[in-house]
Amino acid sequence: MTTRSGREPVDSYLVCATPRTGSSLLLGLLASTGVAGRPQAYFRVPDEPLWAERWGIARRPDGNVDYREYLAAALAAGRTDNGVFGAKLMWGTLDELVDRLATVYPDLAGADRALLERAFGRTRFVYLRRDDVVAQAVSWLRAEQTGTWYLGGDGEISGGGDGGGGAPTFDADAIGRLVEVIGRHDAAWRAWFAASGVRPYVVSYEDLDADLVGVTHAVLDFLGLALPAGAAVVPRHRRQADQLNREWIHRYRAVSTGAGTRVVRPR
Repeated sequence: MTTRSGREPVDSYLVCATPRTGSSLLLGLLASTGVAGRPQAYFRVPDEPLWAERWGIARRPDGNVDYREYLAAALAAGRTDNGVFGAKLMWGTLDELVDRLATVYPDLAGADRALLERAFGRTRFVYLRRDDVVAQAVSWLRAEQTGTWYLGGDGEISGGGDGGGGAPTFDADAIGRLVEVIGRHDAAWRAWFAASGVRPYVVSYEDLDADLVGVTHAVLDFLGLALPAGAAVVPRHRRQADQLNREWIHRYRAVSTGAGTRVVRPR
């Protein structure tokens, strides 16, 4: 394994996020290095049957798959040759994942971090967040309406615009609800990190957007990994935000209480 001196080698890492924080972008950047696994949202419940079909896992008579077999296939798919595994978890997916892992390792049921480390080995956590939650909520609403969650791609199982979505329509109430959801989910991540004794490496969308290569190198350093000689950090996704996003942000701030304010999450 290619590692950086002074850091214990990592077996796996989990990118912990909320929607529209640039998680697909970051995962693609990390995958492009060739040493940080092939991270995807392998454990999102609606996508698990699609991954299982891609990996050729047979379903049981009840329609489900054996989760031990599913976990082994996910680890094989998400590892690079150096043995490092990566995956993405949204808040909510974490609970679903540990519930399923408890069926594989029942002796650790209720112990989230111990379950994750039994399944994934020495695991580090990257917490991806966004300073401007209004912009995040606008992006989230637009993705839901259109069915397009990313442009470009890196082998994702869904969300690339083939979901039959419609035309984007401004909805201030929906944006406000999503701002509240983002706040709850970010608070839940922070509470889980604290309760589990996890000190994640924090990445903001704004920093990532401003310096794709620099932030990717910083994450590699946190993971104890070094970019191999001759390798490059290459984006595999394209920017989605455009003038329509900016118009919606301006309209929402104009009609909402505290117009023009920028909600900043603590680092």
